[in-house]
Amino acid sequence: MVKWLEISVRTPVEGVERVSEILLEIGTGGVAIEDPAVILEYAARTQPEEWGVPEPAADGLPLVKGYLPLEEGLVRRVAELVESLDLLALSPAPEVSTREVMDEDWSNSWKAYYKPVQVGRRLVVKPSWEEYHARGWELVIEIDPGMAFGCGTHATTSLCLGLLEKYIRPGMTVYDIGTGSGILAVAAALLGAGQVTAVDIDPVACRTAGENIERNGVADRVGVVQGDLMNLLGAGADLIVANIIASVITGLAPQAAGALAPGGIFVASGIIRERAEEVVAAFTGAGLTVEEQLAEGPWVALAGKKQEL
Repeated sequence: MVKWLEISVRTPVEGVERVSEILLEIGTGGVAIEDPAVILEYAARTQPEEWGVPEPAADGLPLVKGYLPLEEGLVRRVAELVESLDLLALSPAPEVSTREVMDEDWSNSWKAYYKPVQVGRRLVVKPSWEEYHARGWELVIEIDPGMAFGCGTHATTSLCLGLLEKYIRPGMTVYDIGTGSGILAVAAALLGAGQVTAVDIDPVACRTAGENIERNGVADRVGVVQGDLMNLLGAGADLIVANIIASVITGLAPQAAGALAPGGIFVASGIIRERAEEVVAAFTGAGLTVEEQLAEGPWVALAGKKQEL
């Protein structure tokens, strides 16, 4: 069983993007964002009287979490994190806390409050340990996040799922960049995509995504590739989806545009509202026309279309 250091950073909303970037820079492989507003909204859509809801912090500030394996060099990386956070000059200043966790601790913490939830018109996301009887029109995505990120409850993921539901067409070739738990790759396949490639630099995420792909019976259409997301885009994709952070998306936009077939769609989420215009400009500069912009709380998702020949 692998031991991890869970690093939690409580920060003002305007610091979420940069704190996420710093956690990625020290090697966490991904981040989880717990937004009190999102937690309460999610609770209202499920049945809190049956399972209880984690109390948001009194200050109402988001919590950004990352995980590092307990290994040599860990103290140095945490020190780098603290130094980088000090340079942000946020008010109030970010607060850092840490604790050791096992893989099984992560799973059990999710089981305390993760229940089936409907996203969009047809998609239902449910944890692997919960029962759910689907209605005829519903597509059920069964997810166990493990130590990866993405369970469908956060606004950045639900916005992506809503856009996939709108833009996926039967037989499409799809890339899911920074796949995390694999939820978006699974959704694309269930919605009719013919070939999906799920890419992540984190080996833990790739393993978890592979397990969720098998669990949902779409392994014949979805493959997982580990590596640098910036170097793994093939040509001729019909749709590329990336639920990451704004700075990565702006850098990825030209490559995504180059990999898309004419008329192809780039769906991007994980964008804090204050940086949406920057991402729109990156889309435009890459030759992508913004077809749609959705927002939920402080988060924004975009769908950009490559010009048809």
